[in-house]
Amino acid sequence: MKTILDPVLLRSFVAVVDTGSFTRAAESTHLTQSTVSQQIRKLESQIGCDLLLRKGRYATPTLEGERVLNYARRILLLMGEAISQTLLSAEQREIRLGVPEDFATHELMPTLSHFSEDFPDVRLEVKSGMCIDIWRQFQQNELDMALVKQRPGNAQGMASWPEPLCWIDSLKRDNLQRSTIEGTPIPLVSLPSTGLYLSEMTHTFDTLGRHWRMAYITTSLSGVSCAVEAGLGISLLPQRLVTHKHRVLGYAEGLPEIPALELTLHTHPQLTAHSKLLAERLIKTCDEIFERAQQSRV
Repeated sequence: MKTILDPVLLRSFVAVVDTGSFTRAAESTHLTQSTVSQQIRKLESQIGCDLLLRKGRYATPTLEGERVLNYARRILLLMGEAISQTLLSAEQREIRLGVPEDFATHELMPTLSHFSEDFPDVRLEVKSGMCIDIWRQFQQNELDMALVKQRPGNAQGMASWPEPLCWIDSLKRDNLQRSTIEGTPIPLVSLPSTGLYLSEMTHTFDTLGRHWRMAYITTSLSGVSCAVEAGLGISLLPQRLVTHKHRVLGYAEGLPEIPALELTLHTHPQLTAHSKLLAERLIKTCDEIFERAQQSRV
């Protein structure tokens, strides 16, 4: 019958040799001295020889003990490496990414799809929604990385891109001019009150002394775009999302230019190898998206 060495016994044996004492070994392994003594006796019984020379309160390895000690250290080291690599592999198999709703579209999907095809063992979990929710989840460690729209310089990330904004109205209905002529509140189309877009709009009209009302509230920028196209009200929208059914407003209509927002890729300090690869691909994709948007404005 083959003898199977118990790593628990080997750990106690190494602790006794390293500390030179059963008492100190017990303290370092968080065991009682009697338990350590029992484990050493059991190990000696399994191997069939004395491993330690006991001289009063001190213990030193015998010749056979020195040989076993060398193997014990190697076994414990290999076990530690195996556990470490297993945990690392498990960590690498899951990546949680948060993206703004308007980026969870056809522009970003090929990047995510190709990543999943290239690394089928990685479980990619993508959540899209409002930036305030994505940022909260990222701060609570519910996401490994997040693309978030924020005011410039609000929080430093791995990479960032300017997101210019513009005022838009419908081509079929001039809401701003009509409200001015009729003396009625300006109808606004926006994301909920927690969003940056609405705070910019309301602050602008409050500063201008113009009354406003909420005509349409949606949780998606595509919903904002459609509602403005339909003539429900005016809004702020990223310039890259303006369509041919929108009328862009500005100084001629008495509206000030709004400072650009910033799209920032946030990641936690300790990224896995696969997370770093995904981050690199996201950065490349965002570079291309904003480069195309800039070229279309020229």
